[in-house]
Order: sequence, then structure tokens, then C-alpha cells
Amino acid sequence: MIKKRVRRLYTMHSFFVHLSAVENIKEIVCKDMGMTDDTSLGLEFKYLIVNDMDRKFGLWVNTVGYQSIPPDSPYPLKEHPSGYFFNAEKGRVLREYQLVYITKGRGLFSSDSTPEKQVCKGRLMVLFPGQWHTYRPLRQTGWTEYYIGFEGPAIDAIVANSFLSQEQQILEVGINEELVSLFSRALAVAEADKISAQQYLSGIVLHIIGMILSISKNKVFEMSDVDQKIEQAKIIMNENVSGNVDPEELAMRLNISYSWFRRVFKEYTGYAPAKYFQELKLRKAKQLLVGTSQSVKEISFFLGFQSTEYFFSFFKKRTGLTPLEYRSFGREE
Repeated sequence: MIKKRVRRLYTMHSFFVHLSAVENIKEIVCKDMGMTDDTSLGLEFKYLIVNDMDRKFGLWVNTVGYQSIPPDSPYPLKEHPSGYFFNAEKGRVLREYQLVYITKGRGLFSSDSTPEKQVCKGRLMVLFPGQWHTYRPLRQTGWTEYYIGFEGPAIDAIVANSFLSQEQQILEVGINEELVSLFSRALAVAEADKISAQQYLSGIVLHIIGMILSISKNKVFEMSDVDQKIEQAKIIMNENVSGNVDPEELAMRLNISYSWFRRVFKEYTGYAPAKYFQELKLRKAKQLLVGTSQSVKEISFFLGFQSTEYFFSFFKKRTGLTPLEYRSFGREE
């Protein structure tokens, strides 16, 4: 249900706004509106009512919107309710999380945990409830932004587990047409206001979060030779799965410090180097148990375990089955 709907489009057509990247990602075009005029101002946002059933879902959306601010225009626009409107000089504190995606222009962002930084197209700001922040486009460039505001125990758990952090509020995601489409879809769902719209919107929020985490983390690795170092380490581990690999010696071989290697390797793979190597051994053991007639003792010896007994203990602790039980189960499948 829509609590308040405000829509103002200073364009040739009053229709749904959708942005996509075009040649050289230098110009953003509002396709559905046929708008290419940099001085056109577009604004669309929705504020939603949330009922008790929506809250039981664990994640709900309070607002979703889009606005295109031309150069030398006031910001923020005054059509927003008092709980969302703010003075860019004084900043504000929200009661919800917000994702603000800039697809054109540039501006400034700062918060309690982030000193003032420039935000340009292709970057996304993560806002947290109870945290002072402010942001605004530069007067000489203006900007185009998509945003969505949400809350609930599901997102609280995501933040508590450090997937999103106040220490990293500006994410580099680039101009991504699929990401723009998700924000546009959220606007369309809010506009339609059908049954279970809140659950649909919650799914879009999770999709957006998953996408920006994946894109931003991979861009960090792409901007340096980090990914090459980690991939090289993974190859060495795979080639030596039947032996032993000492993570500290591996770091020396790659000409990097062990503390740095361990931290970055875990960020990249989700495992510390030693744990990752153990997972490789476990995966290989499973393949040999199901795909060959080698005895458990032979497999244990091949994979470099200290003894068959240790291999049994290691395998059961990781899978809940003994090697023989796993072999029997796997072959029955």
C-alpha cells in the first residue's frame, strides 16, 4: 500500500524512468522516456506502509526512488516528507538502511565513520540507521541517483555478520545495467502496489545487496595483481593436493608477506589458506572414494595423511560419515 506518492517529471513524456549505460559509459539515457537532455529533471519516489505481516517476513521496504539533479539545481528537492528531507549542510540521521546508487555526475559524501569523500558515477553509498551522514551532488555536475530504504532483522543479521560495514560505506560497482534494472523494478513493484508487494521488494533488496557485494569485492581484486597472486596460490595448492603445502612458505614463494596473504586469501576465497588446502584434500578424497576402487588406506597415503586413523577422523568430522559409509552412499546414488 502506498502511503504517499509524489511524482514530478520535467520531461517530454511522463512515464517510468529507466537508466542504462551507453557508448563508452559517458552518457546515461532514460530509455523509456526517450530523454537525453542533460538539463532535464526527473523525480519519482514512493513511501510505503508496512503492516504486521510484512514485518514477519524479516525485511521490508519503506521507500524507493529515483531523481536526476541537473547542474546548478537545489538539493535535496523539497517534495520529500520531513523524515527524509534534510539540509545537506547539517546532514541527517535515518531510522533505516538505504542504498544510494549514483549513475551520472559526481558529489560528496561524509558520515560519522567516513570523512568527506568524492562520489562519482558508478559508486554506491550504504547508509545505516542511527548514523549521521550527508551527501550532495556538486553544483557544476549535478547527478542521477537511485535509492531504496529498508529495515528488518534480516538486514540486521547481514550487517552483524560484517557483509556491510560502516567502515566501508562507498562501494565501487561501476555502471551496471542489471543493477539499474533492479532499482527500476523496485519502483515498478511499488507503483503497482499488488498483494505481497513488500515480499517482492524484499527479494529485490537482497538481490541488489548480493550483486553489489560481488561486484565491489571483485573490482577491488581486479584493480591490482591481487587476484593473480591468489589464483597462483590456488593452483599450487591444487597441484600439491597429495602432499603438504605450508602457507607461510607459499607466501614467501609468491613474494608477499604471510599476514597479508592470509588476510587477502580469506577475503578472496572465504577460507584461510590452511583451511582451503584441507577442503581440497577432502574434495579429492570424496572423488577417489566414489570414483575408484582404491582402499581407504591407499587414499589416505596418497593424500599425505599421517595415518589411516587420522584420515578417518578428519573425514568423519567434516562429512558426518566414515570414508566407507561415504563410498557406499555415493555409489548408491
